[in-house]
This record gives sequence, structure tokens and C-alpha cells, in this order.
Amino acid sequence: METVFFYLLASVALAAAVAVLAFRRVFYSAISLIVCLSSVAGLYLLLQAPFMAAVQIIVYAGAIMVLFLFVIMLLDPFSSVSAPDRRRILRFVGPLLGILALLALLPMLVGYNLAQAPRNPEALAATVSSVQELAETLFNQYLLPFEVTSILILVAIIGAVVLGKRQA
Repeated sequence: METVFFYLLASVALAAAVAVLAFRRVFYSAISLIVCLSSVAGLYLLLQAPFMAAVQIIVYAGAIMVLFLFVIMLLDPFSSVSAPDRRRILRFVGPLLGILALLALLPMLVGYNLAQAPRNPEALAATVSSVQELAETLFNQYLLPFEVTSILILVAIIGAVVLGKRQA
């Protein structure tokens, strides 16, 4: 039964990821991205990683997508005046970068031996740190990078608002 759920969630995630690229409207692409991220959270649940599933939903499908939708609505993609696509070169650069990324990942994918992957969750739990240890490390040792990242995100949001106000 777990295999059926895996294939169902994986196919939904894959279809939603393709829909992100296929839709012409940015709003529908963002909705498809939410579906994709939610399916990935379901895959984390199948891997018995509830913390990662919750982080996936809360951070990515929740907070980040709310910001994306806010910026999309701020830039008004449903207006009748649409700017012409001046960046036709990106149609060729995108697939080229995708091929380069696959070529970069190929040695890692070929060298991975699935037979040696740990199958016992109890044995794996001994090597994995707890959520409390992760939080203590993040907020003690990496507090400065964490705060700098939050400031950068705030500056990006303010920049999007300023750019959106100039166009209006």
C-alpha cells in the first residue's frame, strides 16, 4: 500500500512540476507549485520524516508561496496590457542549464548504490540528530547567518513593493 501512495504522490508532484512550466499565467504556475510542494511533503511523510513534511508545508507551501502570490498580485498579471517577451534567448538557455545540471548530477546518481541504503528506521535514528539539537545549532552557532537571511528576504520584499509602486 505504501508503494501505491508513493507512486500516486510522485506522479502528482511530477505533473504539478510540469504544469508550473506549462502554464502561461504566472498565477496558475504558482498554484501548481503549491500542489507540487504539498506532494513532496506527502513523500516526506512516507519516508517517516514528519518534521521535514511539516517544514515543507509551513515554510515552502505556506510562507514562501504566500510571498510569491503577493508579488504576483502586486505586479497584476491579469491586466490586459502584457509586455512583449523580449527575452527569447531564455528559451534556449533554460534547457541548456537543465542539461548541464543533469550532467553535473550524473556521477552522483551513477555512484549511488541503493542496496547499501539503510532500511531500518531504528538503526538510522541513532545517526540522525533530533529536532531540538537542530534548533540549538541553528539558533546558537548559526544565528548570524539566519538573521542575515531574514534581513535579505525583507529587503527583497521591500524592493518588490517599490518596483511594483513605480509601475502603478
